[in-house]
Amino acid sequence: MVARESREPVPMNRTSLERTSDRELVIKRTFNGPARIVFDAWTRPELVSRWWAPKSLGVSVVSCDADIRVGGSYRYVLQRDKGDEIAFSGKYTEVTPHSRLVYTYFFEAKGFEPVGDAGAVIVTVTFDEHDGKTHLVAHELYPSKEVLDSTLASGMEHGLRATMDQLDELVASLR
Repeated sequence: MVARESREPVPMNRTSLERTSDRELVIKRTFNGPARIVFDAWTRPELVSRWWAPKSLGVSVVSCDADIRVGGSYRYVLQRDKGDEIAFSGKYTEVTPHSRLVYTYFFEAKGFEPVGDAGAVIVTVTFDEHDGKTHLVAHELYPSKEVLDSTLASGMEHGLRATMDQLDELVASLR
């Protein structure tokens, strides 16, 4: 029997979200590209600004700054349809290029004041490359069950899936 070559397009990768405890959310996705490219797209401001805002929801990146080193900080400012700006910021606590990042994550919005490191989400991201593909796993540990509940109730899952699709497209364009 002779194997036939398939001409069907490769399906887009899927993002999985799983709540693994009262305070933890695990996000997984495989990207068709090496860890070096996925890590750079996840960390370099000029690349982050191309995928981090869910364009399908009318959101754009207004500014994107990051100092990728232990003790360095980042801040991404987003705006939806010329409305109020919101920002996400934090500090890097571990940086192992192309394989692992650990950082804090604060949500900033009008009328919202983060309360020190006790209010931070702690994010651990691993980039595991096999056969030219990178499996990304992001563990998000929230400060409380209520904060994670509120985050999920905000509709973040839809925006997250949209941005991960945009990251998938960016990684494909950079290979």
